[in-house]
Amino acid sequence: MELGLNTFGDIYPGEDGRDLSAAQVIRNVVAEAVLADEVGLDFIGLGEHHRDDFAISTPETVLAGIATRTENIRLGSAVTVLSSDDPVRVYQRFATVDALSGGRAEVILGRGSFIESFPLFGLPLDQYEELFEQKLELFTRLQAEGPIHWEGGLRPAIDGLEVYPKTEGGRLPAWIAVGGTPASVVRAAHYSLPVIFAIIGGDPAQFGAFATYYRRALAEFGKDPLPVAWHSPGHVAATDEQAREEFFPAQAANHARIGAERGWPPLSRAAFDAGCGPDGAYYVGSPETVARKIVKHRADLDAVRFDLKYSVGTLPHAAMMRSIELYGTEVRRLVEDMLG
Repeated sequence: MELGLNTFGDIYPGEDGRDLSAAQVIRNVVAEAVLADEVGLDFIGLGEHHRDDFAISTPETVLAGIATRTENIRLGSAVTVLSSDDPVRVYQRFATVDALSGGRAEVILGRGSFIESFPLFGLPLDQYEELFEQKLELFTRLQAEGPIHWEGGLRPAIDGLEVYPKTEGGRLPAWIAVGGTPASVVRAAHYSLPVIFAIIGGDPAQFGAFATYYRRALAEFGKDPLPVAWHSPGHVAATDEQAREEFFPAQAANHARIGAERGWPPLSRAAFDAGCGPDGAYYVGSPETVARKIVKHRADLDAVRFDLKYSVGTLPHAAMMRSIELYGTEVRRLVEDMLG
């Protein structure tokens, strides 16, 4: 069982109560990744956003910096919004991170949960599905790292050209992030890409049906079995009470900010506490509480990796660093013990 992290580089207040600059948040993310490497975590993913409340718009650039300061942790996105990017440039940038890190790069592809990148890069929202489908098909051809013959219609054709740099391993690992729709898991199976489920609400056990459907689709396509992973928000502290008291204000602020755009009601404390329970999507609590929840839902999904979204809203850097330390030491030890 692998344990990973991910962050969107949320903007949060400093000690003086004023929001830190995006530049400082990015430097803090690098420090968080270095600590994650030091405590033995397996993966860190950086999200891509184009908003004033998140600092990271080019995960590969930050990952390149992290690559030069870490030794073992694998480095990826969470996610790369492929619909509004160019698959060739995505492959080149991650192949560069792979070179800098000695073969530790991987990319998680998705459509994202925000649409700001579409008007920013001049792309029509009415082609939302078609853009992702065509670009994903091209990306999977790029993974062969040979001459490319491709024509899709929404992006200029490529006639026999090769893409550089190539990876030393001969293929850049890639996943598809799935929110939980049958079409998404079938698409991942069709392209022989492993799946990571983004579980931010409800009972994670419900995604077991999607994991089963994905494996059945792989078999029907005649594909080899592929791994499944999942990610959810969470926070680790010495006790359940401390973890909840630290995380609730940050999660509530995040929920309120995004909810104002999407028509969500405020996050109540009762709903938050329910989410922290055994059947909720928040992995918040003491090391033992978080470890037990990971082990439980690992069985529900038959998954190989869990990524903790350790940053949210106003949660400060010091609290995140302590959470990473406990996650990489105590939670990992307990998970290993529970799994025998």
